[in-house]
Amino acid sequence: MTMTLHLETMTIADKLQAMELIWDDLLRSAEQVPSPAWHGDVLRARKARVREGKAHYADWAEAKQRIREQTQ
Repeated sequence: MTMTLHLETMTIADKLQAMELIWDDLLRSAEQVPSPAWHGDVLRARKARVREGKAHYADWAEAKQRIREQTQ
């Protein structure tokens, strides 16, 4: 299937909406989307930093709030 998107004429909002639609569709069949090997490497490294006390996890609401505060 060939699809043409006229990106040069789309607004940023249109482009973001298109990306969200694609991601939502991909999520419906996430098990069919291969994960590259380096993703596992990154996750293992992050878990190690948490175990070593060099990093911590934040819940999504906390992370969004922190991002909002940084952009103000």
